[in-house]
Amino acid sequence: MTIKEEEKINKYEEVEVSGEEVLEENTDLVLPEVVVDEEKKNRFDKRKNERRPSRRPERVRQEFDSKIISVRRVTRVVAGGRRFSFSVAIVIGDKKGRVGVGVGKSGDTPLAVDKATRDAKKNMIKVALTPSKSISHPVEAKYGSVRVMMMPAPGKGVIAGSAVRVVLELAGASEIASKILSRSKNKLNIARATVKALTQLKDSKIQRLKN
Repeated sequence: MTIKEEEKINKYEEVEVSGEEVLEENTDLVLPEVVVDEEKKNRFDKRKNERRPSRRPERVRQEFDSKIISVRRVTRVVAGGRRFSFSVAIVIGDKKGRVGVGVGKSGDTPLAVDKATRDAKKNMIKVALTPSKSISHPVEAKYGSVRVMMMPAPGKGVIAGSAVRVVLELAGASEIASKILSRSKNKLNIARATVKALTQLKDSKIQRLKN
């Protein structure tokens, strides 16, 4: 073994020994204890779990539920060209026996909906329903080319389609079977025929609401 190799080995031993000494000296050090405030921790947890109040104002519950059954774009030809407007048919009801159908026309759809709602309130009827929310006897009515027939159906729910179902649901009726006896697909006429049939029930009457 040469002299240079011996010197290198001695240097490595010195380094290892010095490292062990440093470790032994540092083992006596004591880290300070971190004190946690339990009250602050609980407050933070509560804030985290609490839900912030919404800034949006609460919506006012409307008196009647409504559903649009048809929207048509109407074109009128004048000397300067064509003018477009919208015709909206809507059904409103409180699901407690009152229901109405209305039509509104305007160049703007929201304005047409407002007009249709006012018209439906003017033509509202009070349906005479049984305690089980059904009708007391079969009825049939014709409006335009539409013919609608309805009859009690205990335990079967509402058996109806097209605008007939919309009118019955908004009137709060159930356990009724219906049939459209014509080929017409005009939803406005179907809804009006349904309302006309419901007015034939005993104790049913027309209610005109002021608005």
